[in-house]
Amino acid sequence: MPARRTLMAACAAALVLLPALVSAQAPDQLLRQFPEQARRGVLRVTAPPEIQLDGKADRLSPGARIRNADNHIVAPHLLIGQELRVNYTREGLGLVHDIWVLTPAELAQKRAGHDGERVQRNFRFASETPSN
Repeated sequence: MPARRTLMAACAAALVLLPALVSAQAPDQLLRQFPEQARRGVLRVTAPPEIQLDGKADRLSPGARIRNADNHIVAPHLLIGQELRVNYTREGLGLVHDIWVLTPAELAQKRAGHDGERVQRNFRFASETPSN
């Protein structure tokens, strides 16, 4: 009987401590998976839905989602005036739709966009074709 009580106490302690252990992991260790079409940029929210992306005027789509470094959705008005390194996607009309504020570990990952990398494409313009 005492062994059963010890086992029950150990199980109860494990159930209590498990959520604490899971949430104790550093956010940098949990890298999010971004869509292939996501690009890197610098975001500044000016007057929602108006934003600046890489220093150029842009606009958030209706229903746009901004996720902070902890992956929680944040209202755009809470970010007014801040300059944030982000990954973002656009919706069909070209408006910015999904934004992820990046952690230092995510910033280390290469992504086309503001960091000077060229966006890959599978075609050439006539002006890019070498003339012989």
